[in-house]
Amino acid sequence: MIKSVTIKNFDRFCDREAFLDPEVDPLFAGNLFSIRGDKWREASNLLSPAFTASKMRLMFAAMRDCCEACVDHVARLPERERLKIDTKDVFTRLTNDTIARCSFGLKVDSLKEPDNQFYVLGRKGTDSNKFSSAKFALGSFFPGLMKLVEDDVGDFFKNLIADTIRNREEQGVRCPDMLQLMMDALGKDRRSHLELDITEMTAHAFLFFFGGFDTTSTQMCVTAHELAVNLDAQRKLREAIDAASQPTYEVINSMPYLDAVLKESLLKHTQFNFLNRICTKSFELPPTLPGAKPLIVQPDTNVWIPATAIHRDPSYFENPDRFDPDRFLGKTATTTTTSDNDYAVNLGFGIGPRGCIGQRFATMEIKMLFFVLLSRFELRPNEKTPQPYVYSTKSITLLPEGGFSLSMIPRQLN
Repeated sequence: MIKSVTIKNFDRFCDREAFLDPEVDPLFAGNLFSIRGDKWREASNLLSPAFTASKMRLMFAAMRDCCEACVDHVARLPERERLKIDTKDVFTRLTNDTIARCSFGLKVDSLKEPDNQFYVLGRKGTDSNKFSSAKFALGSFFPGLMKLVEDDVGDFFKNLIADTIRNREEQGVRCPDMLQLMMDALGKDRRSHLELDITEMTAHAFLFFFGGFDTTSTQMCVTAHELAVNLDAQRKLREAIDAASQPTYEVINSMPYLDAVLKESLLKHTQFNFLNRICTKSFELPPTLPGAKPLIVQPDTNVWIPATAIHRDPSYFENPDRFDPDRFLGKTATTTTTSDNDYAVNLGFGIGPRGCIGQRFATMEIKMLFFVLLSRFELRPNEKTPQPYVYSTKSITLLPEGGFSLSMIPRQLN
């Protein structure tokens, strides 16, 4: 049924529920995640080429530089600070710098300059605590009353994009980033219905910033947490990294155990509990059980897919509460689905045409971080590490009560 709604019959379930009014919050309500219908199709066709494999290859060196700078920063910390690292703070600054470099063409070092404007306003605009389930529920009933992105944050990003466009046009500079792709679309035909104005460009850019800044850094944190408290998995990954030697584009994308660790992290700690689709045309869902009747889904019906519940269901994944990357490794797989790569029950990045457009970007960044980090450090829990891991009720993403904390111990290399 999930495949039917999100892929096979996507044309009848192509929209998401509106949580915000574009007139009230143009940045969040006007981006690719929120817009609907033909406007979404046009924007998706325009923006998807920014995240192809060829574009990821162009961004790889910049992403590697950011990850290495982050790990260098950790190495310079006094020992007492390395034993109690707030991984959310460190990884958020990393993702901030990476998205600044790869999406906006800006070089920012938020670990050396912790109060730089790009980071401070970006953090303000993507603070997980204000994206609570209660607020999204309120927004679904009263979208005109809720605003998530403050005016100063919106003005900063809008001015940043306008200034960058002007400077690139004046200097004849082209960069291999998302902003350049939107600039190209803006310049092709100003009379075209595909034309993007600065507000639309800012809205789409802010979505990539939000995804690259907050959700990616949180996934890094939960992955680091699981490796710290599951030392056998950490050992296996470290051995794979040591055998690979250098983090080239080809190496990062051809490491089965590194890929399995990320899949398992997404399985156990799914960023959003539910996926959502809105029916746009009347549709008959076939029965899923013997003797059951088909269901007629009417337009405007809200369809919810319980991603976390599916990931924790032992009928799909054996021992779902255990961190077990081996479940994704070929013949040793311990999934109970028809395939260990069954995308209809692996929903960490969503599914179908409205899945996460930045999946390749986020995947490459997370893999790169752990390649570089585990080459030089061992991860261990400390007295502040959340054990057991209890989710906070204050955020829509799956943050732990009390935050993240780990020890990073330099490896003794021969």
